[in-house]
Amino acid sequence: MDISATYIFDAPAEKVWNTLMDPGALAGCVPGCQSLEATGENEYQAVVNVGMGLVRGNFTARVAISDMDPYKSYRLSLSGNSSIGFGSGDSLVTLTEQDGKTTVHVDSQAQAGGTIARVGQRMMESVARGLLDRLFTCLQETVARG
Repeated sequence: MDISATYIFDAPAEKVWNTLMDPGALAGCVPGCQSLEATGENEYQAVVNVGMGLVRGNFTARVAISDMDPYKSYRLSLSGNSSIGFGSGDSLVTLTEQDGKTTVHVDSQAQAGGTIARVGQRMMESVARGLLDRLFTCLQETVARG
C-alpha cells in the first residue's frame, strides 16, 4: 500500500523539524500511542493500540530514523507485530520552506499481514490515511502552540 500526503505548517522548517524529531511531541500525537522509548540513537520502541473495525490490538514497533538532512528530509522505518498481525513501513519525509511556512510531504509504503490485514483489507488504506492525517494535524497544532 502506497500513501502520499502533504501538510502545511505555519512555521519555519527548523521549528517543524525540531517538533518532528521530538519523541515527546510524537508520542503525544501518534493516535493510540501508549509509549515511545529511545533504544539507541534515532531508534525507538513504541507500543501503539491500533484497530480496524472490531479488530484491535497493541502493536510493539521498532522505529528508526535515518538519512537525515536537517530541516530538509529524513527516512522513517518501522516494523511491528501484535496478536492480531504484523506491519512494516518506510516513509520519506521532506520539508520545504517558503515565505515562513513549511510544506511537509510524506511518501510511504506499508505492508500488513495477519488477522488485521485479512479482516480490514478494504479499509487499510483509509484507516492508514486517517491515522496519518490525525498525526500531522496534532503536530501542526503542537508547532502553532510552541
